[in-house]
Order: sequence, then C-alpha cells, then structure tokens
Amino acid sequence: MNHPDFRVRGRIFATLGYPDDAWGMVKLSPIDQELFVQADPETFSPVKGAWGKGGATRVQLRTARKALLSRAFDCAMRATLAAQQARRPARRTSKKSS
Repeated sequence: MNHPDFRVRGRIFATLGYPDDAWGMVKLSPIDQELFVQADPETFSPVKGAWGKGGATRVQLRTARKALLSRAFDCAMRATLAAQQARRPARRTSKKSS
C-alpha cells in the first residue's frame, strides 16, 4: 500500500489516500468512533467489516473541519498508545529486603 500514514511508536493510527485521495482513515476506539460519526456523519463513517467494528473510521477530507479532524487524530493516537500499552506485560517491581 503506497499511501502516507501517521505513526506513534511505530504503530499506524491514521492514513491518507485510501481508497483514494479524497479519503483518510483514523483508528479510533469504538466509543470515539460513535461520537465522531454522530458529530459529523458527512465526514466520519465506520470502515466496512470487522475493522470498522474495531474503530477504523473513514474520513471524507473534503468535508472535514480542521478542529474536529485534529481531535480525531489526537483520539486515534491515544487509542493506539493505550492498545499498545495494554499488550505489554505488566512490569514487576521487586522489593528489596532490609
């Protein structure tokens, strides 16, 4: 796939140009996805299939308002970081004996 993407700690949280130059995609939490779709259904819509149910959200760039798109990017970045953190095993802290 030859389209620009946005990453945090090596993980993609948004892309441009898919399926064509008029669109982008942000990886939101399902709850955030619902809120953005409700706020601006002309701009935001779930991707079809399982990815969409997981929060992948299409963005119609022509109708996107800068402030709302900026918030969507922030939410997508935070959701990606949270998912990455959840996959990490918990760190053990050892107590030193006195």
